[in-house]
Amino acid sequence: MTESTTGSSGAAGKDLRLEGVTKRFGDFVAVDDLTLTVPQGSFFALLGPSGCGKTTTLRMVAGLDEPTTGRVLIGDEDITDLRPYKRPVNTVFQSYALFPHLTVFDNVAFGPRRRGVKDYQQKTRDMLKLVQLEPYARRKPAQLSGGQQQRVALGRALINEPGVLLLDEPLGALDLKLRRQMQIELKRIQTEIGITFVHVTHDQEEAMTMADTIAVMNAGVIEQLGAPGDLYENPETTFVANFLGQSNLIMADVMDTSGRTVVVDCHGQQVGVESTRSHTSEGRGWLGVRPEKIFASPAGLENHDGSNVLTGGRVSDVSFVGVSTQYLVRMPWGQELMVFEQNTGQRAAFKNGDEVDLAWSRAHAFLLDADQDAQAGMMTPEADT
Repeated sequence: MTESTTGSSGAAGKDLRLEGVTKRFGDFVAVDDLTLTVPQGSFFALLGPSGCGKTTTLRMVAGLDEPTTGRVLIGDEDITDLRPYKRPVNTVFQSYALFPHLTVFDNVAFGPRRRGVKDYQQKTRDMLKLVQLEPYARRKPAQLSGGQQQRVALGRALINEPGVLLLDEPLGALDLKLRRQMQIELKRIQTEIGITFVHVTHDQEEAMTMADTIAVMNAGVIEQLGAPGDLYENPETTFVANFLGQSNLIMADVMDTSGRTVVVDCHGQQVGVESTRSHTSEGRGWLGVRPEKIFASPAGLENHDGSNVLTGGRVSDVSFVGVSTQYLVRMPWGQELMVFEQNTGQRAAFKNGDEVDLAWSRAHAFLLDADQDAQAGMMTPEADT
């Protein structure tokens, strides 16, 4: 069983819980024995590539798919067999699904008006203020930008006061600039109203920008769960290391695990990894370090006391990308390592063929099980399942 839990919910006890949830489509297992707790009031992201099971998980919470086995609960209420409209849950889809013939006001007011809420007009005005659409109340959806339409969909869902708001790739149809603006807006709104957001996405930056907690999914299970910074800085699997950003993974031999620093032999050169960042204890392992954590210097010219150092590198590629310069450095054993350096202008860029030493802090390395695939997590298709 994959069990993943994040904190406690406090007195209200309205956490979203999945207990032993499995979903099969014929012989295909989309979600595999998943146990998960999403604390009430949190911004939670299910992150993973196409086919990993994240959207299927969301659909089971929404009631659009029925689990093959397992239970879905909000607090102590078992909602596994409830019809979608009876659940304290609303969903915002990538497609918006707005009523084209209704105004913005009437789209947002649709739910409470249909339920006979007496003060639905004031509630609608308040919601339009929250999603910053007051000036557009009388417009039709076709007269709005993509970002404004997404705000309408969000307001229409939130006005129903759901216990949990499900967001299924909600920003996928927006261009990059609008997507980044809406990331800020979604986080602002969630913080202001304090309800639980469960956000499904394949976009790593989107998840890390908004979520308090991320569950990285792969092949129907959760590979790792935690705060964005913790997952990025201390991945426990090669899949997480590669899927969240980029990583250099170097085969190394574990030499000494007796102290606070694990010593490994990296093709004849010894380096250290803090024991809290070591996820294997013997034999061989993948020594990992992020490209932006590495400092490249002219061979033999700098003292790197207290740091890990690999010598014998030669620059094999230089790519200027504006905010940074990205280098490939070929090491004596033939592997090319990535190095990202901010373009501060404080020193000249390296050129192809320059000999360099590579240094990084022991606190920035991690060590993973050598039996894992070093290529896992590198592919991030846009389609989703």
